[in-house]
Amino acid sequence: MEKKKFYLTTPIYYPSDKLHIGHTYCTVATDALARYKRLAGYDVMFLTGTDEHGQKIEDKAKEAGVTPQEFVDHIVDGENGIRDLWKLMNISNDRFIRTTDDYHVAAVQRIFKKMYDNGDIYKGTYKGKYCKPCESFWTESQLVDGKCPDCGREVQDAEEEAYFFRLSKYADQVRDLLENTDFLQPRSRVHEMVKNFLDPGLEDLCVSRTSFSWGIPVDFDPKHVVYVWVDALSNYITALGYDNDRYHDYDKGWWPGVNIVGKEIVRFHSIIWPAMLMSMDMPLPKHVYGHGWLLLDGGKMSKSKGNVVDPYILADKFGVDALRFFLMRTFPFGSDGNFSNELLIQTINTDLANDLGNLVSRTTAMVGKYFGGKLPAGCRTWDAPESFDTELVSMAKALRNAYEAQMEAYAPHKALDEIFKVIQRANKYIDECAPWVLAKDMEANGARLAHVLYNLLETARICGILLSPFMPESCEKLFGQIGADETVRTWDSAATWGSLSESAAVTKGENLFPRIDMDKALEELEALEAAARKAAAGTTVEVEPQLTEHVDFDTFCKNDFRAVKVKACEAVKKSDKLLKFTLDDGTGTDRQILSGVHKYYEPEQLVGKTLVAIVNLPPRKMMGLESNGMLISAVHKENGEEKLHLIMVDDSIPAGAKLC
Repeated sequence: MEKKKFYLTTPIYYPSDKLHIGHTYCTVATDALARYKRLAGYDVMFLTGTDEHGQKIEDKAKEAGVTPQEFVDHIVDGENGIRDLWKLMNISNDRFIRTTDDYHVAAVQRIFKKMYDNGDIYKGTYKGKYCKPCESFWTESQLVDGKCPDCGREVQDAEEEAYFFRLSKYADQVRDLLENTDFLQPRSRVHEMVKNFLDPGLEDLCVSRTSFSWGIPVDFDPKHVVYVWVDALSNYITALGYDNDRYHDYDKGWWPGVNIVGKEIVRFHSIIWPAMLMSMDMPLPKHVYGHGWLLLDGGKMSKSKGNVVDPYILADKFGVDALRFFLMRTFPFGSDGNFSNELLIQTINTDLANDLGNLVSRTTAMVGKYFGGKLPAGCRTWDAPESFDTELVSMAKALRNAYEAQMEAYAPHKALDEIFKVIQRANKYIDECAPWVLAKDMEANGARLAHVLYNLLETARICGILLSPFMPESCEKLFGQIGADETVRTWDSAATWGSLSESAAVTKGENLFPRIDMDKALEELEALEAAARKAAAGTTVEVEPQLTEHVDFDTFCKNDFRAVKVKACEAVKKSDKLLKFTLDDGTGTDRQILSGVHKYYEPEQLVGKTLVAIVNLPPRKMMGLESNGMLISAVHKENGEEKLHLIMVDDSIPAGAKLC
């Protein structure tokens, strides 16, 4: 029988800087839900990715002295970038979309044209307030104390020719969707959307810009680029193959899916997104779920505020699974939560070390000590169970259904609550049964002792299955220690008590979650975070600037090409590509130019050489250093590989000689 399909997405993240623990929270939650659905027998398509266009990216790239594409490439695919972070966090996404992908660009142009042809997009002039960090337009009445209602930052006046989407046309349909269906969850978000956006009157939406160029061009009016939210929201269908030739899954049962997003972008996903789909007469998502924020010192984490937490540091220090578990266990998914390192360590010590780790460690140790790592036949049953036997077994049997109800309600924290009620009951069961007392008379009590330990192993097995979406690697280790093979790790077996073989090979193994010394760990974390802040303070994007615009011959002739002699050359710290040149340009004052040629030259090879430079370019910053001009180089192929060579001239040519 064909599996039921389930489509689940994170928002696509804005690569203006490295991602922080708040982004990780959303992606881990979505991953846990995707893993749960796979465990439950669904054919899952899990999508994440990056939203790479917009004025903020264009401005940041300009500040860094690189093209926008180079800027986002570095953050998405560079070392410790977004893809590396999701790999580290064991994210099981099936697809990763970038809004700069060719297939997405072409599909968005068709989507824009389709809404235009339907009469839902028209040209006008935008005049109002614009928040660049949020890429959002606001009316005066929507501002809070004159600032952006989402992020609280300054807005700027904006006026330009633009295309508009007739959002107001769909106001009644969107209101009905929000108020009379379960489309938007949790329910508390519905009141926010209706009160803040629908009740004041839904205005038409600006969907193109002409004041910057880093975006998808409107193909029938190329001076316009598609407004970033129309571009971004379309990713959920283009990644399945809608209106493109890259993928072919849109009509195969995955759409409509479920969009998991942070509460700050619920407006776009619950009002604009369904209205766009209504305009194109397309099915709406099953659900949009707007989770809460992780707060630091009472405020939202923000890259611009500099109060972010680095998931790389925490994962390295405490382990990926422990960090994943903490994020899902500690914070109610639909509400805000206050993050702290102390809370992280406390959660690991209490739930993982004391409760789960203790249960597995004590049980496997006793099976090894009293039975040599293998329980005797007949241990699964006991003729006269005690009340605490019955209570533990009943709780474990009922666990899967209680867990399933919470996961289906997008409440992973409550699903974990259900698991840990059983784990805590199992630890109490150890004290009630006192296996160490039973072991004093193995002849009289050996069978009873074996039954008690079997109950504990079977409880650990069921809990391990249901914990696996949250801590996949640790649960693999747990299964190995209790001797649970693949056949008893399934969804069906989680609802069947007694699935573990009586003769399972049990091994004590390493402690799954060692207890952490709070004071020592906090001190080490502070040192690591301080070092990371110091390193980040002088870091910018490490890419050689490139000319990407075509220029006419007259403009080209304005470049001032001069001979320059290399007085000194050295590698730029923390850069694999850049060399810093100190040059004699004939003016009597040294000129500094940075060039990304370290892959092809060592610094000492270039000292004393005479090179060609353009000396009348404006200065630009690279890796925090100023570069005044550009060294001229050429690319050619050697043995099929492209190589770059600096243009060198005869050393007899004096420094400063004009060459063109």
